[in-house]
Amino acid sequence: MQFRQQALAKLQSPEELDLPVRFARPQGWLALSVTVVVMAAASVWAVTGTVASTVSAPAVLTHGEGSYILQSPVAGQVTEVVAQEGERLPANAPVLKVRTAQGGTTVVRTVAAGRVTALAATIGAIISTGANVAAVEKVAHADDPLYATVYVPAESAATIPANAAVDLTVQSVPTQQYGVLRGHVKAVGRSAQTPQQISSFLGDSQLGEQFTKKGRPVAVLVRLDRSAATKSGLKWSSADGPPFALTSMTLATGSIRLADQRPVDWLLP
Repeated sequence: MQFRQQALAKLQSPEELDLPVRFARPQGWLALSVTVVVMAAASVWAVTGTVASTVSAPAVLTHGEGSYILQSPVAGQVTEVVAQEGERLPANAPVLKVRTAQGGTTVVRTVAAGRVTALAATIGAIISTGANVAAVEKVAHADDPLYATVYVPAESAATIPANAAVDLTVQSVPTQQYGVLRGHVKAVGRSAQTPQQISSFLGDSQLGEQFTKKGRPVAVLVRLDRSAATKSGLKWSSADGPPFALTSMTLATGSIRLADQRPVDWLLP
């Protein structure tokens, strides 16, 4: 109580009224000015700025129309394999011959023109009706361009803008040495893909299961950027890219740039 009375008496003393007022130091004014400028810039950015985001998903290099799995229309024993892996065949071309239980021979033929990417049947094998005997990629000409199909989670597909930039990390290409493959979105699928749909398009049942482990994705078709300066004929983040051409069914990881978002949209609750 004694200290409080002394403090009040000191405040009421007129002898200290003529003392100069101490203003803030220059360092304080500088700190205040910087704080005000930063807050003003943050406010302007929150209203007018945008935030870029990307989505990464598994991808595979293919030709535009994909592949199909050739199935045997009859049951029997394979007596001859006419086609070879890697061979390009026209539509209705013979792939193998099957001798049925009745003694007749049936020729299994391609449904559409393409390149044989896999043969599941061998001479002497016993196959049933509907058995998978070959995978055929729908490519009629050697110069048909490659595309990339990226299997994006369904919840992210709606935010992919038209012609969005895509970076592809190709599994068979050392990224640190040659960089990433460049491309742009050509089309976004309208519905989520089932394992059967993916397997049918790629001609590989294992990829259908692999790409749907975390849910049914949406297929995004990516047009690969061309470049005459690289040996692969494609554009890379490095100057030259790899010293070899890419082939279909090469696995990759695609990073797609999504539509820019206003920061105020995700800052507000």
